[in-house]
Amino acid sequence: MRHGTTTLIGTFHVLTGLLFVSLGLTRTEADFLAHVMRTVVSDPSAGWVFVVDCLNIHWSASLVEWVAQSCGVSEPLGKKGRRGVLRSQASRRAFLSDLSHRIRFVYLPKHSSWLNQIETVFGFVMRKVVRRGSFRSVADLEAKLQAFVEYYNQVMAPSVAVDVHRQAVGAEATHRILSKAPPPETAPRQ
Repeated sequence: MRHGTTTLIGTFHVLTGLLFVSLGLTRTEADFLAHVMRTVVSDPSAGWVFVVDCLNIHWSASLVEWVAQSCGVSEPLGKKGRRGVLRSQASRRAFLSDLSHRIRFVYLPKHSSWLNQIETVFGFVMRKVVRRGSFRSVADLEAKLQAFVEYYNQVMAPSVAVDVHRQAVGAEATHRILSKAPPPETAPRQ
């Protein structure tokens, strides 16, 4: 028997391994914007690149307006459906993909969800929390999802971050950083 559903909007921070999630009743442009804003607040001065699929809420007018404000874009954005950056979905996507913005979005082609790291995380959540789960209510489901995310961020995220660092700088440098060992002496060039 079904007693309702919930929407999970998630962000996987590739460098830290942390999950940022938002749970709610709907999946609207306002919900996605609120999620992005909560994610960016975790490190407001950093540059952010969000890898997203082709869902229309990922290039909404409200998202464009917020990114423009957050990135200090002062040029007029126009009017949705009429002119300027807000005129069409294509113009909004182009604006949100602009490499000069501190907060930008990369849009994956259709049928390429395997390229998006959060899809892998969603699959993991499905296997570990939702599938074969028994939930008395939507609130119970949301509580179990939140508990899993907290567990994941405390226990699993650090190992994900170590793996990412290891791939980026090499196993030896990662081991040295984790063990706080001094760097090896380098032989002088001859």
